[in-house]
Amino acid sequence: MTATGFHEGETTTQRRAGVEAEAGRLEGMLDSSGLSPGAAKFLASQRFAALTARDHAGVLWISPLAAPPGFLRGHHDILRVSAFPRGGDPLHEIPTGQQVGLIAIDFATRRRLRVNGELVSADRPGGMTVRVDQSYGNCPKYIHNHAIDVATLAAPPRIPARHASVLDASDQAFIARADTFFLGTSHPTRGRDASHRGGPPGFVRVDSADRLWWPDFPGNNMFNSFGNLAVDDEAALLFLDFETGATLHITGTAQVRWTTPGGPGDDGGVGRNVAFAVHAVAR
Repeated sequence: MTATGFHEGETTTQRRAGVEAEAGRLEGMLDSSGLSPGAAKFLASQRFAALTARDHAGVLWISPLAAPPGFLRGHHDILRVSAFPRGGDPLHEIPTGQQVGLIAIDFATRRRLRVNGELVSADRPGGMTVRVDQSYGNCPKYIHNHAIDVATLAAPPRIPARHASVLDASDQAFIARADTFFLGTSHPTRGRDASHRGGPPGFVRVDSADRLWWPDFPGNNMFNSFGNLAVDDEAALLFLDFETGATLHITGTAQVRWTTPGGPGDDGGVGRNVAFAVHAVAR
């Protein structure tokens, strides 16, 4: 799958936000198939990434990957990932032959790189192989400096994973403390996408056991995630405690809500937020 330019959901969202001209200046970034030498060098130095994919039941999730530098090795249109989602993770037994999205982040330098492509193999203990369709950088905004302890983030959980259909009190407290989460979205022909969201602690609000929302903030105006949601509302969230390695996975549906700029809850002053309906929880 070779993707070129913005798809219909992205252009519709850009038009609604009034930033078509600004986004158009960045459109060429999406036409770069494979990995540039600079992108490959950046990936090789990273210790953390988040991966969006579907499980064997076809449910969308986004999961953390943590390993020593060198676990992401790219050359031309091939990315080899010598790590898997850890035991108990919804994507631990990830199926191949599907589109995936990956975002690698250096929290110290506030740099991030997105990679989209097809997962062509997943051989234990060797790792995963992704045939890259797109790779491009993102702006450094809203990236908080979290230390990456590979041993902590890669260790299997000490207790069996808990699965539920709603958020319990501890899940809601986990979300209320977070200044960072990861968002997985999908497009029927462009595949999966993984992105990062950051803000002050508590910027994600929980309305009830099955509803939460967060304000949007000014970004690069490409609206890759929002564009996907305009076409397919399925979405996945990952909240991560970087100190303990604890994770909270949520899958459901998301809707971009357009409001009056500067109104109540419009922390970013852009007049939009995202409402998320919880369908399943894994922790």
